[in-house]
Amino acid sequence: PVYLLQCIFNPVPPTCQDMAIRYPMAVGLNKGHPVTKNVTAPKHSRRRGLICRFTDVSVESPQLDYYSDIKMIGTHIRAKRKREELSNVLAAMRKAAAKKD
Repeated sequence: PVYLLQCIFNPVPPTCQDMAIRYPMAVGLNKGHPVTKNVTAPKHSRRRGLICRFTDVSVESPQLDYYSDIKMIGTHIRAKRKREELSNVLAAMRKAAAKKD
């Protein structure tokens, strides 16, 4: 009986144009049901490549062998730049030591 009354008073079903949009964006990247993302801690593997700082370099230490073996220095170009920087520091230290003698 209720269905018959609905058919009598509203014989044409509503079209997509008549219906209201459920969310502000129906298409595109932001379409669909709005949700909040879970916040997770960054993975431990994301820490790789962060160790590229100056350490105390003394004349007696095995000099560039240690620094050339450091794997966690970032990109190859950055590693070359760091090695060049360290070799300049070591050369300046040797020059200062030679001037002192």
